Amino acid sequence: MNNSTPTGVYANGNDNKKFKGDRPPCSPSRVLHLRKIPSDVTEAEVISLGLPFGKVTNLLMLKGKSQAFLEMASEEAAVTMVNYYTPVTPHLRSQPVFIQYSNHRELKTDNLPNQARAQAALQAVSAVQSGSLALPGAPTNEGTILPGQSPVLRIIIENLFYPVTLEVLHQIFSKFGTVLKIITFTKNNQFQALLQYADPVNAHYAKMALDGQNIYNACCTLRIDFSKLTSLNVKYNNDKSRDFTRLDLPTGDGQPSLEPPMAAAFGAPGIISSPYAGAAGFAPAIGFHQATGLSVPAVPGALGPLTIASSAVTGRMAIPGAGGIPGNSVLLVTNLNPDLITPHGLFILFGVYGDVHRVKIMFNKKENALVQMADASQAQLAMNHLSGQRLYGKVLRATLSKHQAVQLPREGQEDQGLTKDFSNSPLHRFKKPGSKNFQNIFPPSATLHLSNIPPSVTVDDLKNLFTEAGCSVKAFKFFQKDRKMALIQLGSVEEAIQALIELHNHDLGENHHLRVSFSKSTI
Repeated sequence: MNNSTPTGVYANGNDNKKFKGDRPPCSPSRVLHLRKIPSDVTEAEVISLGLPFGKVTNLLMLKGKSQAFLEMASEEAAVTMVNYYTPVTPHLRSQPVFIQYSNHRELKTDNLPNQARAQAALQAVSAVQSGSLALPGAPTNEGTILPGQSPVLRIIIENLFYPVTLEVLHQIFSKFGTVLKIITFTKNNQFQALLQYADPVNAHYAKMALDGQNIYNACCTLRIDFSKLTSLNVKYNNDKSRDFTRLDLPTGDGQPSLEPPMAAAFGAPGIISSPYAGAAGFAPAIGFHQATGLSVPAVPGALGPLTIASSAVTGRMAIPGAGGIPGNSVLLVTNLNPDLITPHGLFILFGVYGDVHRVKIMFNKKENALVQMADASQAQLAMNHLSGQRLYGKVLRATLSKHQAVQLPREGQEDQGLTKDFSNSPLHRFKKPGSKNFQNIFPPSATLHLSNIPPSVTVDDLKNLFTEAGCSVKAFKFFQKDRKMALIQLGSVEEAIQALIELHNHDLGENHHLRVSFSKSTI
Protein backbone atom coordinates (compact mmCIF):
# COMPACT_ATOMS: atom_id res chain seq x y z
CA MET A 1 0.00 0.00 0.00
CA ASN A 2 1.49 3.28 -1.08
CA ASN A 3 0.97 5.50 1.97
CA SER A 4 2.55 8.94 2.25
CA THR A 5 2.01 9.17 5.99
CA PRO A 6 4.66 8.05 8.45
CA THR A 7 4.00 4.99 10.53
CA GLY A 8 2.09 5.86 13.65
CA VAL A 9 -0.69 7.83 11.94
CA TYR A 10 -3.47 5.31 11.93
CA ALA A 11 -5.56 5.77 8.88
CA ASN A 12 -8.23 4.00 6.90
CA GLY A 13 -6.97 4.74 3.43
CA ASN A 14 -3.96 6.22 1.71
CA ASP A 15 -2.98 9.68 0.59
CA ASN A 16 -1.18 8.89 -2.62
CA LYS A 17 2.38 10.16 -2.98
CA LYS A 18 2.16 11.42 -6.51
CA PHE A 19 -0.92 13.67 -6.22
CA LYS A 20 -1.81 13.40 -9.85
CA GLY A 21 -4.19 16.07 -11.09
CA ASP A 22 -6.84 13.46 -11.85
CA ARG A 23 -6.80 11.96 -8.37
CA PRO A 24 -10.43 11.23 -7.44
CA PRO A 25 -11.67 13.63 -4.75
CA CYS A 26 -12.06 12.01 -1.32
CA SER A 27 -15.34 12.14 0.54
CA PRO A 28 -15.47 14.88 3.20
CA SER A 29 -13.39 14.27 6.32
CA ARG A 30 -12.45 16.47 9.27
CA VAL A 31 -8.79 15.73 8.41
CA LEU A 32 -7.44 17.93 5.60
CA HIS A 33 -4.38 17.26 3.51
CA LEU A 34 -2.29 20.35 2.60
CA ARG A 35 0.39 20.30 -0.09
CA LYS A 36 3.08 22.62 -1.49
CA ILE A 37 3.76 24.13 1.94
CA PRO A 38 6.90 26.35 1.95
CA SER A 39 9.69 24.78 4.03
CA ASP A 40 10.06 27.75 6.41
CA VAL A 41 6.38 27.92 7.44
CA THR A 42 5.66 27.61 11.17
CA GLU A 43 3.06 25.38 12.80
CA ALA A 44 1.10 28.47 13.87
CA GLU A 45 0.83 29.66 10.26
CA VAL A 46 -0.61 26.32 9.11
CA ILE A 47 -3.06 26.27 12.04
CA SER A 48 -4.13 29.82 11.18
CA LEU A 49 -5.56 28.62 7.84
CA GLY A 50 -8.14 26.57 9.75
CA LEU A 51 -8.95 28.99 12.57
CA PRO A 52 -11.69 31.05 10.87
CA PHE A 53 -13.70 27.87 10.36
CA GLY A 54 -13.57 26.34 13.84
CA LYS A 55 -11.28 24.69 16.37
CA VAL A 56 -8.15 22.98 15.04
CA THR A 57 -7.65 19.78 17.05
CA ASN A 58 -4.44 18.30 15.62
CA LEU A 59 -1.63 18.96 13.17
CA LEU A 60 1.03 16.85 11.53
CA MET A 61 3.78 18.60 9.53
CA LEU A 62 5.70 16.58 6.92
CA LYS A 63 8.34 19.20 6.18
CA GLY A 64 10.48 16.96 3.96
CA LYS A 65 7.48 16.45 1.68
CA SER A 66 6.16 20.04 1.94
CA GLN A 67 2.88 18.61 3.23
CA ALA A 68 0.77 18.75 6.36
CA PHE A 69 -2.36 17.18 7.81
CA LEU A 70 -4.74 19.44 9.72
CA GLU A 71 -7.53 17.95 11.85
CA MET A 72 -10.59 20.13 12.51
CA ALA A 73 -12.96 19.58 15.47
CA SER A 74 -15.85 18.77 13.13
CA GLU A 75 -16.41 17.60 9.59
CA GLU A 76 -18.65 20.65 9.02
CA ALA A 77 -15.76 23.00 9.85
CA ALA A 78 -13.54 21.12 7.38
CA VAL A 79 -16.22 21.25 4.65
CA THR A 80 -16.68 25.01 5.19
CA MET A 81 -12.90 25.46 4.97
CA VAL A 82 -12.55 23.46 1.73
CA ASN A 83 -15.56 25.26 0.20
CA TYR A 84 -14.05 28.62 1.10
CA TYR A 85 -10.56 27.88 -0.22
CA THR A 86 -11.73 26.23 -3.46
CA PRO A 87 -12.37 29.53 -5.30
CA VAL A 88 -9.85 31.52 -3.19
CA THR A 89 -6.49 29.70 -3.04
CA PRO A 90 -4.85 30.32 0.34
CA HIS A 91 -1.22 31.47 0.47
CA LEU A 92 1.49 30.93 3.05
CA ARG A 93 4.63 33.07 2.69
CA SER A 94 3.35 34.21 -0.73
CA GLN A 95 3.16 30.60 -1.99
CA PRO A 96 -0.18 29.03 -3.04
CA VAL A 97 -1.14 26.07 -0.81
CA PHE A 98 -3.49 23.28 -1.95
CA ILE A 99 -6.09 21.76 0.36
CA GLN A 100 -8.18 18.63 -0.05
CA TYR A 101 -9.89 16.06 2.16
CA SER A 102 -7.63 13.33 3.50
CA ASN A 103 -8.52 9.64 3.47
CA HIS A 104 -7.79 9.69 7.21
CA ARG A 105 -10.79 10.17 9.47
CA GLU A 106 -8.65 11.31 12.42
CA LEU A 107 -5.01 11.96 13.25
CA LYS A 108 -3.38 9.95 16.04
CA THR A 109 0.06 11.41 16.49
CA ASP A 110 0.87 10.40 20.09
CA ASN A 111 3.72 8.04 19.20
CA LEU A 112 5.35 10.26 16.60
CA PRO A 113 8.66 12.10 17.06
CA ASN A 114 8.87 15.90 16.61
CA GLN A 115 5.26 16.49 17.61
CA ALA A 116 6.11 18.73 20.57
CA ARG A 117 6.16 21.94 18.49
CA ALA A 118 2.81 21.17 16.83
CA GLN A 119 1.21 20.41 20.19
CA ALA A 120 2.66 23.60 21.73
CA ALA A 121 1.31 25.66 18.81
CA LEU A 122 -2.15 24.04 19.16
CA GLN A 123 -2.18 24.73 22.91
CA ALA A 124 -1.14 28.37 22.41
CA VAL A 125 -3.91 28.89 19.87
CA SER A 126 -6.61 27.33 22.04
CA ALA A 127 -5.41 29.40 25.03
CA VAL A 128 -5.75 32.59 22.99
CA GLN A 129 -9.15 31.49 21.68
CA SER A 130 -10.50 30.74 25.15
CA GLY A 131 -9.03 33.96 26.52
CA SER A 132 -6.97 32.10 29.12
CA LEU A 133 -3.60 33.26 27.83
CA ALA A 134 -1.81 34.17 31.05
CA LEU A 135 1.61 35.70 30.58
CA PRO A 136 4.45 34.96 33.01
CA GLY A 137 4.72 37.53 35.78
CA ALA A 138 1.38 39.14 34.96
CA PRO A 139 -0.91 40.09 37.84
CA THR A 140 -3.99 37.88 37.62
CA ASN A 141 -6.43 39.85 39.77
CA GLU A 142 -9.94 40.10 38.30
CA GLY A 143 -10.61 43.22 36.28
CA THR A 144 -7.02 43.61 35.08
CA ILE A 145 -6.59 42.77 31.43
CA LEU A 146 -3.42 40.72 31.22
CA PRO A 147 -0.62 42.37 29.25
CA GLY A 148 -0.96 41.57 25.57
CA GLN A 149 -4.67 40.89 25.83
CA SER A 150 -6.14 44.28 24.97
CA PRO A 151 -8.37 44.43 21.87
CA VAL A 152 -6.63 47.78 21.09
CA LEU A 153 -3.47 47.92 18.96
CA ARG A 154 -1.02 50.82 18.77
CA ILE A 155 0.31 51.14 15.23
CA ILE A 156 3.32 53.25 14.19
CA ILE A 157 4.05 53.66 10.48
CA GLU A 158 7.71 54.15 9.57
CA ASN A 159 9.13 55.25 6.18
CA LEU A 160 5.93 57.14 5.40
CA PHE A 161 6.64 57.98 1.75
CA TYR A 162 3.00 57.60 0.72
CA PRO A 163 0.08 58.83 2.79
CA VAL A 164 -1.68 56.06 4.71
CA THR A 165 -5.34 56.86 5.31
CA LEU A 166 -7.69 55.65 7.99
CA GLU A 167 -9.57 53.73 5.25
CA VAL A 168 -6.44 51.86 4.21
CA LEU A 169 -5.79 50.81 7.83
CA HIS A 170 -9.43 49.70 8.12
CA GLN A 171 -9.14 47.73 4.90
CA ILE A 172 -5.98 45.88 5.98
CA PHE A 173 -6.91 45.23 9.61
CA SER A 174 -10.52 44.18 8.79
CA LYS A 175 -9.03 41.00 7.35
CA PHE A 176 -8.50 39.87 10.95
CA GLY A 177 -11.92 40.56 12.42
CA THR A 178 -14.41 43.34 13.05
CA VAL A 179 -12.69 46.70 13.57
CA LEU A 180 -14.82 48.84 15.89
CA LYS A 181 -12.83 52.10 16.15
CA ILE A 182 -9.70 53.80 14.73
CA ILE A 183 -7.98 57.02 15.85
CA THR A 184 -5.00 58.38 13.83
CA PHE A 185 -2.58 61.10 14.96
CA THR A 186 0.98 62.36 14.52
CA LYS A 187 3.32 62.07 17.52
CA ASN A 188 7.13 62.62 17.59
CA ASN A 189 6.87 63.29 13.85
CA GLN A 190 5.52 59.77 13.30
CA PHE A 191 2.12 58.80 11.89
CA GLN A 192 0.42 56.60 14.51
CA ALA A 193 -2.95 54.96 15.01
CA LEU A 194 -4.94 53.25 17.74
CA LEU A 195 -7.26 50.53 16.45
CA GLN A 196 -9.85 48.61 18.50
CA TYR A 197 -11.15 45.15 17.54
CA ALA A 198 -14.32 43.52 18.82
CA ASP A 199 -12.16 40.78 20.39
CA PRO A 200 -8.57 40.55 21.76
CA VAL A 201 -8.06 37.35 19.73
CA ASN A 202 -8.36 39.39 16.51
CA ALA A 203 -5.81 41.90 17.80
CA HIS A 204 -3.44 39.05 18.67
CA TYR A 205 -3.57 37.59 15.14
CA ALA A 206 -3.36 40.95 13.40
CA LYS A 207 -0.21 41.78 15.39
CA MET A 208 1.26 38.33 14.68
CA ALA A 209 0.68 38.62 10.94
CA LEU A 210 1.26 42.30 10.20
CA ASP A 211 3.98 43.54 12.56
CA GLY A 212 7.00 44.48 10.42
CA GLN A 213 5.13 44.25 7.08
CA ASN A 214 5.21 47.09 4.54
CA ILE A 215 1.88 48.48 3.38
CA TYR A 216 3.34 49.59 0.05
CA ASN A 217 6.46 48.25 -1.62
CA ALA A 218 9.57 49.43 0.15
CA CYS A 219 7.81 51.84 2.50
CA CYS A 220 5.14 52.45 5.14
CA THR A 221 6.32 49.75 7.55
CA LEU A 222 3.85 48.69 10.26
CA ARG A 223 5.18 48.53 13.85
CA ILE A 224 2.43 47.07 16.04
CA ASP A 225 2.09 46.73 19.83
CA PHE A 226 -0.79 46.11 22.20
CA SER A 227 -2.04 49.36 23.68
CA LYS A 228 -2.41 49.84 27.43
CA LEU A 229 -5.93 51.13 26.66
CA THR A 230 -8.69 48.53 26.56
CA SER A 231 -11.23 50.76 24.82
CA LEU A 232 -11.15 53.87 22.61
CA ASN A 233 -13.39 56.90 22.96
CA VAL A 234 -14.08 58.43 19.54
CA LYS A 235 -15.79 61.83 19.47
CA TYR A 236 -15.84 62.54 15.72
CA ASN A 237 -16.20 60.49 12.54
CA ASN A 238 -13.83 62.05 9.99
CA ASP A 239 -10.59 61.28 8.16
CA LYS A 240 -8.63 61.21 11.45
CA SER A 241 -10.90 59.13 13.70
CA ARG A 242 -13.87 56.83 13.24
CA ASP A 243 -16.23 54.76 15.36
CA PHE A 244 -17.72 52.16 12.99
CA THR A 245 -20.44 51.33 15.54
CA ARG A 246 -21.70 54.96 15.70
CA LEU A 247 -22.66 56.33 12.32
CA ASP A 248 -24.36 59.31 14.03
CA LEU A 249 -21.22 61.07 15.34
CA PRO A 250 -20.47 64.64 14.12
CA THR A 251 -17.51 65.17 11.78
CA GLY A 252 -15.76 67.85 13.88
CA ASP A 253 -12.85 69.54 12.10
CA GLY A 254 -10.65 66.94 10.40
CA GLN A 255 -7.33 68.48 9.42
CA PRO A 256 -6.39 68.28 5.75
CA SER A 257 -4.66 65.05 4.75
CA LEU A 258 -0.89 64.80 4.42
CA GLU A 259 0.81 65.89 1.23
CA PRO A 260 2.85 62.88 0.14
CA PRO A 261 6.57 63.48 -0.39
CA MET A 262 7.72 61.07 -3.09
CA ALA A 263 10.89 59.12 -2.42
CA ALA A 264 13.11 56.47 -3.97
CA ALA A 265 12.27 52.85 -3.23
CA PHE A 266 14.32 50.24 -1.38
CA GLY A 267 12.65 47.19 -2.89
CA ALA A 268 11.12 45.40 0.15
CA PRO A 269 7.73 43.90 -0.75
CA GLY A 270 4.55 45.50 0.59
CA ILE A 271 0.96 44.61 1.30
CA ILE A 272 -0.75 46.84 -1.27
CA SER A 273 0.40 47.56 -4.78
CA SER A 274 1.58 51.08 -5.40
CA PRO A 275 -1.43 53.33 -5.98
CA TYR A 276 0.54 55.51 -8.38
CA ALA A 277 0.68 54.13 -11.87
CA GLY A 278 4.30 53.76 -12.90
CA ALA A 279 5.86 55.12 -9.71
CA ALA A 280 9.50 54.26 -10.37
CA GLY A 281 10.73 51.17 -8.55
CA PHE A 282 7.41 50.28 -6.90
CA ALA A 283 6.38 46.91 -8.28
CA PRO A 284 2.98 45.52 -7.23
CA ALA A 285 3.23 43.53 -4.02
CA ILE A 286 -0.14 42.37 -2.93
CA GLY A 287 -1.74 42.50 -6.16
CA PHE A 288 -5.08 43.35 -7.47
CA HIS A 289 -7.68 40.62 -7.67
CA GLN A 290 -6.47 37.43 -9.36
CA ALA A 291 -2.82 38.40 -8.82
CA THR A 292 -0.83 36.41 -6.32
CA GLY A 293 0.67 38.57 -3.66
CA LEU A 294 1.55 38.57 -0.02
CA SER A 295 -1.11 36.74 1.86
CA VAL A 296 -1.37 36.75 5.60
CA PRO A 297 -2.60 33.83 7.66
CA ALA A 298 -6.37 33.90 7.64
CA VAL A 299 -7.91 34.38 11.05
CA PRO A 300 -11.41 34.60 12.54
CA GLY A 301 -13.55 36.77 10.30
CA ALA A 302 -10.56 37.55 8.14
CA LEU A 303 -10.66 35.32 5.15
CA GLY A 304 -8.62 35.50 2.01
CA PRO A 305 -5.42 37.25 1.10
CA LEU A 306 -4.91 40.96 1.55
CA THR A 307 -5.96 41.75 -1.97
CA ILE A 308 -7.21 45.22 -2.59
CA ALA A 309 -9.00 46.01 -5.82
CA SER A 310 -7.17 48.53 -7.92
CA SER A 311 -10.09 50.95 -7.74
CA ALA A 312 -9.90 50.76 -3.95
CA VAL A 313 -6.24 51.68 -3.92
CA THR A 314 -6.36 54.45 -6.47
CA GLY A 315 -9.59 55.74 -4.98
CA ARG A 316 -8.44 55.80 -1.39
CA MET A 317 -5.15 57.62 -1.96
CA ALA A 318 -6.45 60.81 -3.49
CA ILE A 319 -3.29 62.68 -4.50
CA PRO A 320 -3.52 66.39 -5.26
CA GLY A 321 -4.07 66.67 -9.00
CA ALA A 322 -4.78 62.96 -9.53
CA GLY A 323 -8.22 61.50 -10.29
CA GLY A 324 -9.83 58.78 -8.19
CA ILE A 325 -13.02 58.10 -6.26
CA PRO A 326 -12.53 58.43 -2.50
CA GLY A 327 -13.75 55.31 -0.62
CA ASN A 328 -16.57 54.14 -2.86
CA SER A 329 -19.75 52.66 -1.38
CA VAL A 330 -21.02 51.09 -4.64
CA LEU A 331 -20.13 47.48 -5.47
CA LEU A 332 -20.17 45.79 -8.87
CA VAL A 333 -21.43 42.22 -8.39
CA THR A 334 -20.81 39.83 -11.29
CA ASN A 335 -21.39 36.17 -12.28
CA LEU A 336 -24.89 36.05 -10.76
CA ASN A 337 -27.52 33.52 -11.84
CA PRO A 338 -29.77 35.72 -14.05
CA ASP A 339 -32.77 33.37 -13.72
CA LEU A 340 -32.89 33.40 -9.91
CA ILE A 341 -31.37 36.65 -8.66
CA THR A 342 -33.65 39.57 -7.65
CA PRO A 343 -32.93 43.05 -6.24
CA HIS A 344 -34.59 41.96 -2.98
CA GLY A 345 -32.31 38.87 -2.75
CA LEU A 346 -29.18 41.02 -3.14
CA PHE A 347 -30.60 43.52 -0.62
CA ILE A 348 -31.05 40.79 2.02
CA LEU A 349 -27.66 39.10 1.40
CA PHE A 350 -25.52 42.25 1.25
CA GLY A 351 -27.59 43.64 4.13
CA VAL A 352 -25.83 41.15 6.44
CA TYR A 353 -22.68 43.33 6.17
CA GLY A 354 -24.16 46.84 6.01
CA ASP A 355 -27.25 48.84 5.11
CA VAL A 356 -28.08 48.52 1.40
CA HIS A 357 -29.56 51.71 -0.06
CA ARG A 358 -30.08 50.75 -3.71
CA VAL A 359 -29.74 47.72 -6.00
CA LYS A 360 -29.69 47.70 -9.79
CA ILE A 361 -29.60 44.50 -11.85
CA MET A 362 -28.27 45.40 -15.32
CA PHE A 363 -31.07 45.52 -17.88
CA ASN A 364 -28.95 44.12 -20.75
CA LYS A 365 -26.70 41.82 -18.70
CA LYS A 366 -28.69 40.35 -15.84
CA GLU A 367 -25.76 38.42 -14.34
CA ASN A 368 -24.30 41.79 -13.24
CA ALA A 369 -25.64 44.16 -10.59
CA LEU A 370 -24.72 47.33 -8.69
CA VAL A 371 -25.23 47.38 -4.93
CA GLN A 372 -25.00 50.73 -3.12
CA MET A 373 -24.12 50.43 0.60
CA ALA A 374 -24.49 53.13 3.28
CA ASP A 375 -20.72 53.82 3.32
CA ALA A 376 -17.33 52.68 2.02
CA SER A 377 -16.44 50.54 5.06
CA GLN A 378 -19.68 48.55 4.73
CA ALA A 379 -19.01 48.09 1.00
CA GLN A 380 -15.52 46.80 1.82
CA LEU A 381 -16.87 44.43 4.48
CA ALA A 382 -19.52 43.01 2.12
CA MET A 383 -16.93 42.60 -0.64
CA ASN A 384 -14.47 40.80 1.67
CA HIS A 385 -17.08 38.36 2.96
CA LEU A 386 -19.19 37.65 -0.14
CA SER A 387 -16.80 37.66 -3.10
CA GLY A 388 -16.00 34.02 -3.94
CA GLN A 389 -19.15 32.57 -2.31
CA ARG A 390 -21.50 30.32 -4.29
CA LEU A 391 -25.04 31.53 -4.88
CA TYR A 392 -27.61 29.66 -7.01
CA GLY A 393 -24.84 27.48 -8.46
CA LYS A 394 -22.46 30.29 -9.49
CA VAL A 395 -19.43 31.82 -7.75
CA LEU A 396 -20.33 35.44 -7.04
CA ARG A 397 -17.66 38.14 -7.53
CA ALA A 398 -17.79 41.59 -5.91
CA THR A 399 -15.47 44.53 -6.61
CA LEU A 400 -15.67 48.29 -6.06
CA SER A 401 -17.60 49.98 -8.87
CA LYS A 402 -16.52 53.05 -10.78
CA HIS A 403 -20.04 54.45 -10.20
CA GLN A 404 -20.45 56.55 -7.08
CA ALA A 405 -24.22 56.04 -6.82
CA VAL A 406 -26.96 53.86 -8.30
CA GLN A 407 -29.27 55.99 -10.47
CA LEU A 408 -33.00 55.31 -10.23
CA PRO A 409 -34.82 54.96 -13.58
CA ARG A 410 -36.47 58.11 -14.92
CA GLU A 411 -40.26 58.36 -14.95
CA GLY A 412 -41.66 56.10 -17.68
CA GLN A 413 -38.29 54.44 -18.37
CA GLU A 414 -38.54 50.67 -19.04
CA ASP A 415 -36.82 48.88 -16.11
CA GLN A 416 -38.70 45.59 -15.48
CA GLY A 417 -38.43 46.26 -11.72
CA LEU A 418 -34.65 45.68 -11.84
CA THR A 419 -33.75 48.86 -9.89
CA LYS A 420 -34.96 49.21 -6.32
CA ASP A 421 -34.47 51.88 -3.65
CA PHE A 422 -34.18 50.36 -0.16
CA SER A 423 -32.92 53.50 1.62
CA ASN A 424 -36.00 53.66 3.89
CA SER A 425 -36.32 49.91 4.43
CA PRO A 426 -37.26 48.82 7.98
CA LEU A 427 -34.97 45.79 7.48
CA HIS A 428 -31.65 47.65 7.82
CA ARG A 429 -29.57 45.89 10.50
CA PHE A 430 -27.17 48.76 11.29
CA LYS A 431 -29.44 51.82 11.51
CA LYS A 432 -29.26 52.06 15.30
CA PRO A 433 -25.95 53.55 16.50
CA GLY A 434 -24.05 51.06 18.68
CA SER A 435 -26.37 48.21 17.59
CA LYS A 436 -25.26 44.75 18.75
CA ASN A 437 -25.35 43.70 15.10
CA PHE A 438 -22.01 45.48 14.54
CA GLN A 439 -20.35 42.91 16.80
CA ASN A 440 -22.05 39.91 15.19
CA ILE A 441 -20.75 40.14 11.64
CA PHE A 442 -19.37 36.76 10.51
CA PRO A 443 -18.38 35.16 7.20
CA PRO A 444 -20.99 33.02 5.46
CA SER A 445 -21.21 29.62 7.17
CA ALA A 446 -23.40 26.51 6.95
CA THR A 447 -24.72 27.24 10.47
CA LEU A 448 -27.29 30.03 10.75
CA HIS A 449 -28.28 31.99 13.86
CA LEU A 450 -32.06 32.41 14.14
CA SER A 451 -33.74 34.93 16.45
CA ASN A 452 -37.11 36.52 17.24
CA ILE A 453 -38.77 33.07 17.40
CA PRO A 454 -42.22 33.20 19.10
CA PRO A 455 -42.87 30.73 21.98
CA SER A 456 -45.45 28.68 20.04
CA VAL A 457 -43.01 27.74 17.22
CA THR A 458 -41.46 24.26 17.65
CA VAL A 459 -38.24 22.61 16.45
CA ASP A 460 -40.23 20.76 13.79
CA ASP A 461 -41.92 23.96 12.57
CA LEU A 462 -38.52 25.54 11.96
CA LYS A 463 -36.94 22.40 10.45
CA ASN A 464 -39.93 22.09 8.07
CA LEU A 465 -39.65 25.76 7.11
CA PHE A 466 -36.01 25.24 6.01
CA THR A 467 -36.74 21.86 4.36
CA GLU A 468 -39.55 23.41 2.31
CA ALA A 469 -37.08 26.11 1.20
CA GLY A 470 -34.99 23.29 -0.32
CA CYS A 471 -32.40 22.88 2.47
CA SER A 472 -31.11 19.72 4.13
CA VAL A 473 -31.18 20.29 7.89
CA LYS A 474 -28.20 18.57 9.58
CA ALA A 475 -28.69 19.80 13.16
CA PHE A 476 -30.80 22.20 15.22
CA LYS A 477 -30.73 23.54 18.75
CA PHE A 478 -32.53 26.24 20.73
CA PHE A 479 -30.41 28.44 23.01
CA GLN A 480 -30.76 27.11 26.56
CA LYS A 481 -31.04 30.56 28.15
CA ASP A 482 -33.25 32.12 25.51
CA ARG A 483 -35.74 30.09 23.46
CA LYS A 484 -36.25 33.09 21.13
CA MET A 485 -32.92 32.11 19.51
CA ALA A 486 -31.60 28.95 17.84
CA LEU A 487 -28.83 27.58 15.64
CA ILE A 488 -29.60 25.54 12.52
CA GLN A 489 -26.93 23.69 10.56
CA LEU A 490 -27.57 23.13 6.84
CA GLY A 491 -25.91 20.95 4.21
CA SER A 492 -23.54 23.59 2.82
CA VAL A 493 -22.61 27.28 2.95
CA GLU A 494 -24.41 27.81 -0.37
CA GLU A 495 -27.63 26.34 1.09
CA ALA A 496 -27.29 28.63 4.12
CA ILE A 497 -26.81 31.73 1.92
CA GLN A 498 -29.91 30.86 -0.10
CA ALA A 499 -31.93 30.08 3.07
CA LEU A 500 -30.91 33.44 4.58
CA ILE A 501 -32.09 35.26 1.44
CA GLU A 502 -35.40 33.39 1.40
CA LEU A 503 -36.25 33.25 5.11
CA HIS A 504 -34.82 36.40 6.76
CA ASN A 505 -37.89 38.42 7.86
CA HIS A 506 -40.19 35.41 7.25
CA ASP A 507 -43.49 35.91 9.13
CA LEU A 508 -43.74 33.28 11.89
CA GLY A 509 -47.09 34.64 13.15
CA GLU A 510 -47.83 36.38 16.48
CA ASN A 511 -46.26 39.52 14.96
CA HIS A 512 -42.81 37.85 14.94
CA HIS A 513 -40.60 38.01 11.85
CA LEU A 514 -37.67 35.56 11.79
CA ARG A 515 -34.19 37.15 11.86
CA VAL A 516 -31.45 35.11 10.17
CA SER A 517 -27.66 35.69 10.38
CA PHE A 518 -24.52 33.66 9.77
CA SER A 519 -23.18 32.09 12.96
CA LYS A 520 -19.58 31.82 14.15
CA SER A 521 -20.55 28.71 16.17
CA THR A 522 -21.19 25.19 14.98
CA ILE A 523 -23.64 22.81 16.66
